[in-house]
Amino acid sequence: MILAIDPGTAKSAWCVFDGLKVVNCGIDSNQELLMKLRNWNLEGFRVAIEMIASYGMPVGKEVFETCVWIGRFFEVVDCEIEPAFVYRQQVKLHLCNSPRAKDPNIRQAIIDRFKPTGGGKTPQIGTKNLPGPLYGVVDDIWAALGVAITFHDTMMSPIGET
Repeated sequence: MILAIDPGTAKSAWCVFDGLKVVNCGIDSNQELLMKLRNWNLEGFRVAIEMIASYGMPVGKEVFETCVWIGRFFEVVDCEIEPAFVYRQQVKLHLCNSPRAKDPNIRQAIIDRFKPTGGGKTPQIGTKNLPGPLYGVVDDIWAALGVAITFHDTMMSPIGET
């Protein structure tokens, strides 16, 4: 199981991904997510957090505030293996083979990876009555899922393996 976090300044998206489907997901205030992380039993989990990278351009205070939250999430996660940082550029290259990919491209690349087993016009997402493997994924949860998939496919080694 992978817990992936897409951090933000005030709210952060997260998802639990088992390699085949989204098991659980949400968007919470950072304080609420911090409390959840303190209380969750993450034994057997791997944790991946989207990390900020510098591209040489000036940034605003929101970027630095997000960095603080990344550090707080990293510190409070209690699991067998230290959390991994996944950079947005890695997600773009892994899912879309392009550093210029935008959120809609990433969303579509994720949808294309899953079988259309649910109902509705996007059966990979599905409906309440006939959910697909991506049911519940909305808004910034797509970014968290991109982190989870990239980590799963490119960086994950079994627990205990060095």
